[in-house]
Amino acid sequence: MSATIMTDTDLPPDRLSSNPRSPFFDEDKLARGIGIRFKGAERTDVEEYCRSEGWIRVALGKKVDRHGQPLTLKLSGEVEAWFERPAEGAEG
Repeated sequence: MSATIMTDTDLPPDRLSSNPRSPFFDEDKLARGIGIRFKGAERTDVEEYCRSEGWIRVALGKKVDRHGQPLTLKLSGEVEAWFERPAEGAEG
């Protein structure tokens, strides 16, 4: 009988952004693929999320600000996040 011990590689970080300018950007974690379920529906258009605060940011169409960055909309609700692929070298 073996016990499964959860590590920080089992769950994505509490907050993560796909924008390289953000302090919450982490290319290694994004490369594994992040699945997001917001209010019970899976979303593929999430730019940034925060599980503890319960919000996601999504792009507002093709609109951009004066610096060329996409305009985003912050939506509040229940957020679930998971890795789509195991960590490199992890047992599967």
